[in-house]
Parts: sequence; structure tokens; C-alpha cells
Amino acid sequence: MAPTARAASPSPSPSPTPLVTADAGREAQEAARFWTARRMADARPLDGFRSAPSASGKPGAAAAARPKGTPYGGTRLVGTFFGSSGPSGTAWHCTGSVIATASKNIVLTAAHCGLSMKNDYIFVPKFVKGASPDRQPYGIFHIQHIFLDPRYVPDNGSTTTRKPWSDLDTAFARVSANQRGKQLQEAVGGGLTFTKPSGYTHRNVTVVGYPSHAHNGAGRALKCTVPTKQLPGYRQMSMTCGGYYGGVSGSPWITDYKDGATTGHVIGNLGGYNGGGNDANVDYISYAPAFGADAANLLAYAVAGQDPPSDLPPYKGIEAKLPGGAGRWQHARLTASGDYTGDHRSDLIVVWSDGETTLYPGDGKGGFQPQKRLQRANSTWTHARTITGGDFAGGDLSDLLVRWSDGEVTLYPDVSAAGLGQEVRMAKPGSVWKNAVQISAGQFHGGGNATDLLVRWTDGELTLYTSVGAGTFGTEKRLLAPNGTWKNATLLTSGNFSGKATWDVLVRWADGELDAYPGTSAAGLGTESRLRGPNALWKHGLVMTAGDYTPNRTRDDLIVRWSDGETTLYADTGAKALGAENTLVYPGT
Repeated sequence: MAPTARAASPSPSPSPTPLVTADAGREAQEAARFWTARRMADARPLDGFRSAPSASGKPGAAAAARPKGTPYGGTRLVGTFFGSSGPSGTAWHCTGSVIATASKNIVLTAAHCGLSMKNDYIFVPKFVKGASPDRQPYGIFHIQHIFLDPRYVPDNGSTTTRKPWSDLDTAFARVSANQRGKQLQEAVGGGLTFTKPSGYTHRNVTVVGYPSHAHNGAGRALKCTVPTKQLPGYRQMSMTCGGYYGGVSGSPWITDYKDGATTGHVIGNLGGYNGGGNDANVDYISYAPAFGADAANLLAYAVAGQDPPSDLPPYKGIEAKLPGGAGRWQHARLTASGDYTGDHRSDLIVVWSDGETTLYPGDGKGGFQPQKRLQRANSTWTHARTITGGDFAGGDLSDLLVRWSDGEVTLYPDVSAAGLGQEVRMAKPGSVWKNAVQISAGQFHGGGNATDLLVRWTDGELTLYTSVGAGTFGTEKRLLAPNGTWKNATLLTSGNFSGKATWDVLVRWADGELDAYPGTSAAGLGTESRLRGPNALWKHGLVMTAGDYTPNRTRDDLIVRWSDGETTLYADTGAKALGAENTLVYPGT
């Protein structure tokens, strides 16, 4: 279900400037002398990055099933801009919408549109192609001033950006009265309520815009009602709908749109990453900054007629819960969970491809505290082949068990932020442990701690060692004889996903299937429970560990590092379903 949106009161809230002047209507009357019906009909898109579709050939089944915007007569609350400040004096346009404010004269659009608007720009609600300014349904409104967040800067002066500050691609225009002397809200009879959404996922959002003449010969508005989701790594929503070419930048994203309405709630405007879309070289994906405190404050300044201060704190965007970005995390080879700080919550150890070994203390809320380096990059740790965190040595902190490329197995008792400590040899180089493909510590015999070790061997055999200690593997129990099926168990981890006395095993298979085995013990594997059937997505899950990273204080949180470096926490995962997805490292960052 879509999160409930909540209306926001912008802060700060300066008093609005006077609503009507003695010259009300004069500015619009002067603009109307230039803006003939012909000039408005010939306008070119200000946001030309979306001016043409890039797809070639016949559309496939997926394209045919994709929603497409519906041309229609438009709404009094949405219109388009015209101005002659384009290259060679060409007139361009974007889309804007009427915002309900005390000043009654504010229009919402995209910042990359506002940057190009000069003194001769006008706003035309419910634009009618072929009609002169005096015959437009609500008249025309001269742009008096554009209010922009000073931290929004397009790359190289263009209209596109993929930087964090693309989240700030929102602008507000303050307009004059129309030719008849009426303020904007008075003329159209209402306005949209600026609203900060409580999330990015919504079932039905209506996006209304004016595509450019090249794809909209009739000059009609386009609307599409679609679900939205988050653009990973940004405070932005994304939607899929065809037909949103140049001219649609600034289009309002409305949660409760109705034709003919004079009210509604707007939660974003088309813009943001890459100017609002087309990053995948397609015309049907669009983005919108989701309104937050930055946009609310900007609106307050616009209502007051004051530019925001130029010394605002730097904008950082969404900060990942794990540092380094996807490029860095593509090199995370091995992970292990355990309590390495003594706070009875799980912490994450990562062994990188260059041998560096890092500890990320968990905060118990699904996030992490500043990282601690346990080992600098070195050649020795590049030979670590599989690791797990357990309670083998009987100390207060968790231990780290490592199987090396030469078959040696080493235990590091009571690992902490201070370092790995003194190693204990569990198996000599050249031992049979060279064939141990995966190891995973767990609580499989009713004890109070993760003192047992599950091992998957190269021939598919599955072995459980109970009561493992420093220097001993305890009691060995074969759970599965060598077999072809378990040769395909690509990833393996342990946790308490079912709430049973003994822990459960989670396996990602070569075909992407994801299965749990609840209540695994020395008596055998638990009954298989499928979380995901064979699929292409989970083939890209390359590293996996489970721990207690969230407030329920249960080791049922699954961390997966994907092939592109994206890293995900599935909070409170069960034996039959994955938990809520939380992004720790965003893709493409």
C-alpha cells in the first residue's frame, strides 16, 4: 500500500509580499503584445534532452504492455511556459503548476527550466494551441522572479545532471497578475497543495505535462496515472510511462488528481537525475525529486519574495549506510557477521579483493558506525577463501574462522576493533579442508551460542561439526553424502529465520533459487522452504551473510552483495519470505 502523504508547512515562513499592485495586469498586457498565437505554437522545448525517442524498430511485448500518456484538454492547475531566451532567440517551454499559497502567485517547475527563464517569460495555465493570449482560458502571467536552491548546479551549464544535487531540481516562479488584473489562484480558482510524501512508493500518481510540438502537434496536455518507486541512491521517485518528451520538465506529480479539480496534493516535479529521465536511452522513464525540507524552505522564500541565502550547508544527498560506493563494494569478496564490539548486536567483517580486512560495527537499527580497519591491503589475506563468525573460543566477543587457499584453517578468537588478535591453527596447510567450499557458524544443537560449524564440500557433501572450540572441530556429523545437487549450492549462510530452538540454513543455488532449511540440527537438514524460485536476479547475489542488525534482536537479517556492488539488507527475514529490503550501498555510486 502506498505510504500516506502529509501536507507540509514550509519553514521558514516569512510574511507574503502584497498580492495586488496598482499596475496589476500591466506586465501581462505588455507580454501579450509579443506572444502571438503563432509564436506560442512555434515554441521549442526548453528541456530538449527528451525531445526525441531513441528506441528503434518495432516495439516488443514489454513495450506494448507499457503504459502511455493520454493526451487531453488539460487542467486549470497545470500550464506551460514561453520565453524567447533560447539559442538564436528561439522560444522554448517547460511545464508548471499552480501552488496554493498565501501570496496566490506561485508556480512550480524544475530548476533546470528556471535557470533558463529570463524576464520575458510567461506562464499559461491550461494552454490552448492556436489561441492568442487574450483567448487563453485563464490569460497569461508574466514571470517576475525565479527562486532556485543555490546548491543546484547543472553539469557544465547543461540541463542534465547525475550528481546528488539533482535532488534539488525544483524551482518556484513568482508571477504577475494576468491581463485582466487577476492573481493566479484567483484566476484559476485554486491550486495544488505542496506536500512532503512519507516515502517514494505510491500506487497511483498522476503526472501532467506538455510535450513539445514535435510529438504533440495539437499542443495538448498529457496525463498518466502510474505507480512510483525510488530511484536508487537519490531522493527521487521514478515512473514508467511513454510519451513524456521535451516540454514535460517541471510536470507536477499529483497523488489525488481529478479532471476539473481546483485542489490536489503535489509531491514532486518531473526533473532530477539527468534532467528527469532518458538515462537508460529510453523515452518512457521519468524522475521527480520527492519534496522534502529543502523544497519546503525554497517555497517559503518564494512566497516571501526573498531569494534563499547563498551560504546554505552543502547538499550531500542520500548517504549510504555503508561507505565507499558500489565501485568499492564490487571488491567485497567475503563477509562474516558476529558481535565484535561487545554490544550484543551483529557487526560486519569484510575481506576485500586486495586483502584489506574491515570491520563495520552495526548500530542495531539497520545501519553502521564508522568503519575500523583490521588489516591493511596485503597479499596474505587475498588467499582467504571462506570465512564465518562464531563463538568457538568461549570469550566475550565473536571469533573469526578462516579457510585459506592451501587448506589451512585458522581461528581468530575475540576479534575486536583493536584487531584480529592471536591466531589459533585449526587445520594444517594441505589438509582436507582445502575442499571446504563454504563454512557457516550457527547454533544447531540447542546450545546458547553459535558454537557449531556447517561445511559444504566440493563433492556436495554437507557436514555439521558441533561444539567447535579453539583447536578442535568438536563432533562431526554427516548431514548429506556426496551428491550432485549440493554442488550447486553457490552461497550458504546460517541464522534464526524460523524462531526455532536450532538455527536455519539459507542457500542460494546456481540457478538463483533461494531456499531455507528451518530447524537444521545433527539429526539432519530441516524441511526445505522456498523463498525464491529459480530466477536471473539472484544469480547476481555473490556474497551473503546473516546477523542481528535490526531492533528485533534476532539473527534474521540477511545481507547480500550483488554483482554491481549494490549491497542490500533484508531485515527480519523469515523461513518462508525475505524481509523488508533496505539498501546499504546504492548501485552506480
